[in-house]
Amino acid sequence: MEHTPITFGNYPYEWAPEMLHSAAELTLELARDAIRGGFTLKDATPYNLVFDGCKPVFVDLLSFRRRDPRESVWQPYAQFVRTFVLPLLAFRYFGLRPDEILLPHRDGIDPERLLALCPAYRLPFPPFLSSVTLPVLLAWAGRGGAAERYRVRHARDADEAAFLLESLFARAGRLLRRVGRARRGSATTRYMDSDHPYAAAELAEKERFVASAVERCSPRKVLDVGCNTGHFSRLAARSGARVVAIDRDEAAVDELWRSASQSSLGILPLVVDIGRPPGACGWQNQECAAFLDRARGSFDCVLMLALLHHLVVNERVPLAAILKLAAELTTCWAVVEYIDPQDANFQHTARGRDALHRDVTRESFEQAAGGWFQIVDAGDVSPTRRIYLLRKKEA
Repeated sequence: MEHTPITFGNYPYEWAPEMLHSAAELTLELARDAIRGGFTLKDATPYNLVFDGCKPVFVDLLSFRRRDPRESVWQPYAQFVRTFVLPLLAFRYFGLRPDEILLPHRDGIDPERLLALCPAYRLPFPPFLSSVTLPVLLAWAGRGGAAERYRVRHARDADEAAFLLESLFARAGRLLRRVGRARRGSATTRYMDSDHPYAAAELAEKERFVASAVERCSPRKVLDVGCNTGHFSRLAARSGARVVAIDRDEAAVDELWRSASQSSLGILPLVVDIGRPPGACGWQNQECAAFLDRARGSFDCVLMLALLHHLVVNERVPLAAILKLAAELTTCWAVVEYIDPQDANFQHTARGRDALHRDVTRESFEQAAGGWFQIVDAGDVSPTRRIYLLRKKEA
């Protein structure tokens, strides 16, 4: 058997919360279908899935095994709760993002750790009662009898086993629904609606320039860095490109995932901070490749719109290093927006540290870009913002 190739590899710690919820739903669906077909899933972890665009895809065929018809327990149920349900619960009630749990802890979060975060008044009520309180109490009561506790249970016959398993999957489904699809707003999600700095004519000019650039480049694969809620990601996707859209704000990525799913656009939204992207991890740092190792040279066009001032000010990255990274990510084109230190958003981000950015000028930007790119086209969006279409120089 062969998988259809996935265009860009991704990992659970790069998913927005609603993407993790969607992957959990698919895992439960496959587990139920496998039981009915005489098989079982021997593990239930989000690392068995990747997203192909907005769609979760199960890729670990070796997780299926034939089952004894009298098996009455789905053994990876606890793993399903630790790696799907409890991270979603921690996000909904305590604001912990999935990456804060799944990047350092491949096997999710234990009920005992969540118990320490949970106020006592929540513990007797759903969804904490069945997913946190009772599992912790049963674990305390059962210490010393681990071998017996994990023994595979067999029903009297196949019909009884099927009934018990169906009840277990129904309980897992209810628990997942109780956790729900938690939705959080943020300043980033409001950016394109009300918080962006552009006048109507300026935004229209920016859209016109990007649309013209995309039409001219005809890219097949686009990386939108700092995508926000995906306004320009959708523009590129509608031209026929497959888009990987990254932003550090999980609420913005969630919103993009919902909208792209509804319109069936070829967009893969990921929670990635380009200033501090996830590195390689796992055994000998070889189980999960670093984001930049997956991204370098994987795109024929890179968008960096309304991003430079965040990297220059917050991450202290020189213009030349930013343009060098853009050249490493793309094989051909880049669309980059220059933002002058006199821009109101730049000054808000700098918070009085203007003197640190005296060397950031249009001339210094163009000089830095010239190290790796040829300037093909440029246009003013506003008095303090200029957008460039860059073509990578041949090595």
